[in-house]
Amino acid sequence: MRFVHDTLPQRVRFGSGEAAEHLAAEVAELGAGRVLVIASGSSRELAERITAGLPVVHRHDEVVMHVPVEVAQRAREAAAAHAADVLVAVGGGSATGLAKAVALTTSLPIVAVPTTYAGSEATPVWGMTEAGSKTTGTDHRVLPRVIVYDASLTLDLPMDLSVASGLNALAHCVDSMWAPRTDPINQALAVEGVRALRDGLSLIADEPRALPGREQVLYGAYLSAAAFASAGSGLHHKICHVLGGMFNLPHAQTHAVILPHVLAFNAPDALAAAARLARAFDARTAAEGLALLRERLNAPRSLRDLGMPREGVRPAAEAVVAAAPPGNPRPVTVDEIAALLDAAWEGNEPR
Repeated sequence: MRFVHDTLPQRVRFGSGEAAEHLAAEVAELGAGRVLVIASGSSRELAERITAGLPVVHRHDEVVMHVPVEVAQRAREAAAAHAADVLVAVGGGSATGLAKAVALTTSLPIVAVPTTYAGSEATPVWGMTEAGSKTTGTDHRVLPRVIVYDASLTLDLPMDLSVASGLNALAHCVDSMWAPRTDPINQALAVEGVRALRDGLSLIADEPRALPGREQVLYGAYLSAAAFASAGSGLHHKICHVLGGMFNLPHAQTHAVILPHVLAFNAPDALAAAARLARAFDARTAAEGLALLRERLNAPRSLRDLGMPREGVRPAAEAVVAAAPPGNPRPVTVDEIAALLDAAWEGNEPR
């Protein structure tokens, strides 16, 4: 066995009902006195409640999916105008993504308080969109210094968003099994992440407002993101980034639709990884385990339902192949990716 693995410098505080207390302690630990809170309008009340005890100098609520560059620039200007010395991001991946865009040019520390299972809080990956194209990159300045996890903040997340966001986290695990920098450590994180997400999402389906399921999924989401941060973007994420940038599709739902198709595409050429995923799903095969979970959760199934135009399949396939990571278990061609996207657009079974 021979590999190189980087462990990212980040503190994780996990405790249901303790977000306000943990936030105050971490902002004090950073020695910060001028807090800029980033939270969308829909998260305003929650953000105000858990940041009430902080020295807040500005609340920035212009949060937009896929972080358009002009939105990022306005947030940077707000941080400078208010002389902020720390960013507190409260919300899903879009809020964390905007904080990362600010940190990318200012090096301000981020304290992330996730309210979904997006996982952006545990990665040094940033992304911004301009003129229909999403650019992503990796920079350690954007890795949040601290994550404050509080499962009680996710109790009001609607069931459809819980499912899509949880499957987005599951996609981080699956992609990490064969991504460009996969290694035994991030694979171990990914396998335990699959187990936690499978169990937790099933519990949420039974009792959406009960904490045990929410805690399991939040724990699994962190593991999935830690694995993904180390392993890098595999084919699945390249596909979703292309679709998000070209057609402004909803992030989590797009991952939920694409995941079974990429698993079916790669698994026959990655038998050892597929066998470990099958055990984590407690199923005969990884594809069967994912299919059973998706059926139980009534997961989204087609790109058509998300608003992607049919004529976009071929251009998207060409863009995916141009961005495809080296070393994917199965070689990719425009025709094969177009067939994969066509099946996902129709909502057909993966093949």
